[in-house]
Amino acid sequence: MNLSHIEHIGIAVKSLDEAIPYYENVLGLKCYAIEEVADQKVKTAFFKAGQTKLELLEPTDPESPVAKFIEKRGEGIHHLAFTVDGVEQALEEVAEKGVRLIDKKPRPGAEGLNIAFLHPKSTFGVLTELCEKK
Repeated sequence: MNLSHIEHIGIAVKSLDEAIPYYENVLGLKCYAIEEVADQKVKTAFFKAGQTKLELLEPTDPESPVAKFIEKRGEGIHHLAFTVDGVEQALEEVAEKGVRLIDKKPRPGAEGLNIAFLHPKSTFGVLTELCEKK
């Protein structure tokens, strides 16, 4: 598997309307995109800090994985996303090495990426996302 860089850091928040002003007015970052990903039941907001992107995730359904995460752990860092060349091949590689997959096949994600998640029980507690541009 060829990881090229951290694609983004996902941060779970209860409300984009409440969180965005912190990132813009306190940290001085600019929200450059807001997007709803219906099948993941989230609304996202993106910021850039140098070469690193931050993705805020607001649940749109109380039964969504992000809503359940906030309920259990509170707001905060939700996942770490890496860019890879070929998500499908990367999933095969990590599965062969015993890593538990949340997604057995890539699926569409925000910003037009193909994405797949690795289960945090196999990744030392860090929900890990693999991403590639379509």
